[in-house]
Amino acid sequence: MSFRAFRRAVTLALVLIYILIRSLLLRLFRPDTLERRALWIHESGIMAMRLLGIELRITGKPPTGGLLVANHLSYLDIAIFAAALPCYLVSKIQISRWPFFGTLARAGGTIFVDRSSRASAEATTLVIAERLKGSVPVLFFPEGTSTDGTQLLRFHSRFYTPAVDARIPITSAAIRYLSGNGAPESELCWFGNAAFLPQLWKALGAPNFSAKVTFGEPHIYTNRRIAADETHAEIEAMRSGGVLVPQ
Repeated sequence: MSFRAFRRAVTLALVLIYILIRSLLLRLFRPDTLERRALWIHESGIMAMRLLGIELRITGKPPTGGLLVANHLSYLDIAIFAAALPCYLVSKIQISRWPFFGTLARAGGTIFVDRSSRASAEATTLVIAERLKGSVPVLFFPEGTSTDGTQLLRFHSRFYTPAVDARIPITSAAIRYLSGNGAPESELCWFGNAAFLPQLWKALGAPNFSAKVTFGEPHIYTNRRIAADETHAEIEAMRSGGVLVPQ
């Protein structure tokens, strides 16, 4: 048994319990607004990353509003982006049913979507449009699933629609995992049919694990397919160490 993984697992359990209790207390003594929930999940993400010893490296300026799109490597992305900035996450509905993690996601104002239901996708689009009117970014992963990081999947364009229609800025973000022992990024990713708990244990045991998030500049698009294709190219360039400015 890895002592590092065991220590981090105990720490993670204590942190999750603490932030859930804190959420309940905040709801009792402060107005329960969506903005407050986003700030709570941001503060919780910072705390979790620090106590678990995961270094977060940020390049570029996190957006303060609009739509944020990023590549997707695993469930760890949720905590990493939560630590990077206050935001509302668009997530698959299955997470809402996860023990404990689902409760935390709901408390943070997560927007859940059933990807197998067209009606759910349409309803989610309307919720995103409403959230975009505020001052907190909405984050979604247009690949629709997590990958091993070797390549980007084609971006789905549906959830770009509210930002495109309202001429609201869209910002790209690229996330990378870095292991201190030189292990490939895929060792920290959760993808395919991999079981959740074994992969979590592996991630908790990884030495000197860090995450790098690169934010691009916000852009306004007039076509959702073009927005999806150009943010895809931009994120691909940022992950490879270059910078691609959309036309």
